[in-house]
Amino acid sequence: MRARFATRDDTKEVVRLAAIMYESMGLDSRDPVWARRAAESFGARLGTDVQAVVVDDREAGPASASGRLIACGAVVVSERLPTPNNPGGRVGYVQWVATEPDARRLGFATLVMKMLLEWCNEQGVPIVELHATPQGEPLYGSLGFGQEGGTAMRRRAWDTEFP
Repeated sequence: MRARFATRDDTKEVVRLAAIMYESMGLDSRDPVWARRAAESFGARLGTDVQAVVVDDREAGPASASGRLIACGAVVVSERLPTPNNPGGRVGYVQWVATEPDARRLGFATLVMKMLLEWCNEQGVPIVELHATPQGEPLYGSLGFGQEGGTAMRRRAWDTEFP
């Protein structure tokens, strides 16, 4: 079982797996506008402020032949204002950790996450955040994630349309 860094050629499969993740969270990911924008953004940003790790589906054949992925994860790096515990201000946010449903609980997400976190360490990103589903909490907890500081809060502008 090996993971690798994603390339732009993996974009379609990464977005497909992200859609599976969103569906498992109860979100409708069939919107073609979402999929198109996700693919455009991922492809344009990969290797800049986005890094992704993928696992090829060995059953489907070599990646060059099929392009099918069995698992993936992506991290977005941003720069916030410096803080006492993060003077450089660099923060990572893990998104789109997804595994094919029939391949879950086999270690693929752990492999992806470890490689993403190692990459963050190498890039000088000392703080990495994510949102966990109840199913993902044990994995993330085993990798050192937990509640820290104040309560995370979010505001959504549901009635606002954005371009």
